[in-house]
Amino acid sequence: QIVTDPTGEKPGTIVVDTSEHFLYLVRDGGTAIRYGVSLGKAGFGWTGSAVVQARKKWPVWTPPPEMIQRRPELAKYKDGMPPGPQSPLGARALYLFRDGKDTMYRLHGTPEWDSIGKNASSGCVRFMNQDIIDLYSRVNGPAQVFVRPNLSAAGKIMAVSSRTAEPIDAGVPRDAEMLQ
Repeated sequence: QIVTDPTGEKPGTIVVDTSEHFLYLVRDGGTAIRYGVSLGKAGFGWTGSAVVQARKKWPVWTPPPEMIQRRPELAKYKDGMPPGPQSPLGARALYLFRDGKDTMYRLHGTPEWDSIGKNASSGCVRFMNQDIIDLYSRVNGPAQVFVRPNLSAAGKIMAVSSRTAEPIDAGVPRDAEMLQ
């Protein structure tokens, strides 16, 4: 949805509101695009800042060693799980860096659409695939990312009654791979 910008950040900035499970892409004219997201489950959430420094279509997913320790059944993917609709990274991924180093956190699609609006990931920000395809198309270079707790409690989010929202026309994915 296109909403009144609740963040006060400059256009092109991405802000994740961890209390509401929304990600905002700030636009010109005091507006932002709002996406529903899934965030880190208990013990895996994070806050702070990062920069989008890499992007990939249909990325290969490789579980980190810590994840394989927690879930040994994932060892078969230690060299990577092929991309596709069942990949945990979904259709697109934006890679987050801090001080030039990969944080291992991603903004990415997910086949687990029912996780949107919940704390369910290992720290990454998950989207429905059509939403990450839309965000991916709008973020073409480095973008500042802020992950903030309780954005609404800090008074940064306007009252619901004063918000205006309109749907974005992301259209039907035209990516032939998405339709397979």
